[in-house]
Amino acid sequence: MSSSLAIGAHVDQTDPIAEAAARRAPLVQFFLGDPQGYKGPEIAYEGGADKLRADAEAAGVDLYVHAPYIINIATTNNRIRIPSRKLLQQHLDAAASIGAKGLIVHGGHVNKADDPEKGFDNWRKAIEATEISIPLLIENTAGGENAMTRYLDRIGRVWDAISSAEGSDMVGFCLDTCHAHAGGNALETVVNDVRALTGRIDLVHCNDSRDAFDSGADRHANFGAGQIDADLLAAVVRDAGAPVVCETPGGAAEHAADFAWLRERL
Repeated sequence: MSSSLAIGAHVDQTDPIAEAAARRAPLVQFFLGDPQGYKGPEIAYEGGADKLRADAEAAGVDLYVHAPYIINIATTNNRIRIPSRKLLQQHLDAAASIGAKGLIVHGGHVNKADDPEKGFDNWRKAIEATEISIPLLIENTAGGENAMTRYLDRIGRVWDAISSAEGSDMVGFCLDTCHAHAGGNALETVVNDVRALTGRIDLVHCNDSRDAFDSGADRHANFGAGQIDADLLAAVVRDAGAPVVCETPGGAAEHAADFAWLRERL
């Protein structure tokens, strides 16, 4: 498992192929544009989308795109939900144009006074209204009592809601270890728990956590520098058996050290 499992990192979008080479990584994840803005995706790679796609294929590097953090599909606030759906479609199209293996998006949340059922149904409506040409990977999140994908029961309700939507077969799951730990989900069972609800884990965001279990704090740490037990962190990756993206602090040297730390324990 340790030699065959694909492990990469979140990198700068300017030259993801060079970033992959610097880490000797078979995959990388990056943003296409501003993760905090509604402006829309931008291809920073010299030569544009077609060149990035061709160069990635030639280098044998798989590309994953992380959607902007501000996307909130679940909200009942039209001034946020409608631009979020537009932005999601734009990023799906842009990610498809570079040959990405998937687009990762956070589950979003509803307001304190809202019925969570409205959020689940907004996800259903969004899936039905979106043209999904590459896998859309919904990620669990760490904080917020009204989050759609912090708690396991909420993740299950999202999947229940979208299961009837046309296009749901293109929706997968991204399991973040820091988010699961900080969100109050036992890492000892989280892989089986998630699979029981969604039927799949398509990608793992492997991150240590700066903060305590159930803290609700989304603060990633390098492996061994946080509060997640080392063997438990490795067990999640091993049990999930999916490609791994490390979103840990630092650059190529720090990421290479994290890769080695993880492989030693797989």
